[in-house]
Amino acid sequence: MKAAWALAAALLLAPALLGSQALGLLSQMGIAVILCLSFWLLMGQGGMVSFGHALYSGLGAFVAIYGMRAIEAGAAWPMALVPLLAALAVAALAWPLGWLATRHDSAMVFAMITLGLGELAWAVAQMLPGIFGGEAGIAADRTAGSTRGGLSLGPAWQVYLLVLTYTAATLALVWGLTRTALGRLLNAVRDNPVRVSFMGHDPRRIRHVGFVVAAFFAGLAGALAALFNEIVSTEVLSSHRSAMVLVFTLIGGLGSMAGGVIGGVLMVLATVLLSSWTPAWQLYMGLAFVGVLLLMPGGIAGGWRSMVGAALARPLGALALALGALAAGALLEMAYQLRLASTLGPQVGFLGLKLDAHAAGHWCTGLAVLGLGLALWRLALRRPPRTTP
Repeated sequence: MKAAWALAAALLLAPALLGSQALGLLSQMGIAVILCLSFWLLMGQGGMVSFGHALYSGLGAFVAIYGMRAIEAGAAWPMALVPLLAALAVAALAWPLGWLATRHDSAMVFAMITLGLGELAWAVAQMLPGIFGGEAGIAADRTAGSTRGGLSLGPAWQVYLLVLTYTAATLALVWGLTRTALGRLLNAVRDNPVRVSFMGHDPRRIRHVGFVVAAFFAGLAGALAALFNEIVSTEVLSSHRSAMVLVFTLIGGLGSMAGGVIGGVLMVLATVLLSSWTPAWQLYMGLAFVGVLLLMPGGIAGGWRSMVGAALARPLGALALALGALAAGALLEMAYQLRLASTLGPQVGFLGLKLDAHAAGHWCTGLAVLGLGLALWRLALRRPPRTTP
């Protein structure tokens, strides 16, 4: 809980420290944290690997956008409650879908059913542009309706406070759920469903309830995203969204709630910030995913202490990895810039450096630094690690 209070204090102080420009980024981080926590609850607590988790966040987004349009038409419910109502609607829709997905004990069958349901929903959305808006999407105004307490949800700071409230409530609810009988039973079903059945509990029913709870929080995240963006398109139901949630939750780690929080923050940093810095962001994301799984199988939340300890024990090895990563990044940026040189020119910025994709010297320097990193790495492996007294 100390980490949770520290996170809450950081989120409250962040706007004052970072400025109003960061409010949009922080709001997106809060939404992504809720989404990754919902997937962590499903996979980390219940051991259920879903390949169609975007279905429930996407449904939440569409329910919310229609709720916002209803307020524009004269409905009396508060705009701030639209995400909660949308999440409840998604939970109701997830009940029969979860019953279907959890009927079989095999994890592979569950994964394939969720993938099939997600693809089916995306195909139906493409076939019904009048309902789902097609590629153009459906827009709504979050400032519609009467204001309550001076909150119109027009200014960015008001949206941020709303997202922060829902994010804090999600953290508290998920943390409390992991300490209830349902949370303990989800762990038990994940580890040994046969023993749970011998204790008198139905593993399928437990998985079903856990599935619906996870869908509720995913729907909440999707509804908040609709409120934030004021537009929803069929892209929110795509398998790409499901893959992003899975990848970043695994990078964060499945061993604790911190993994979901870290995964949500990294998702926004990669898709919003990193994508604006370099066209190779997806390549970096893939390399980071493979590297985390190889070096920290438990994710960042479970392996950062061991990695820091390894870096302190072998500082030369840490230096070698840093040099190799910087050199590889510079070479990749120049390689990408070669494709764009005819339109954007050969110049590319990388960590404050101006690189020229047509300059042989820059390529030779990058290769030399990469070779130096490899040589230092081999030397570090030959030396015994430092031991703390």
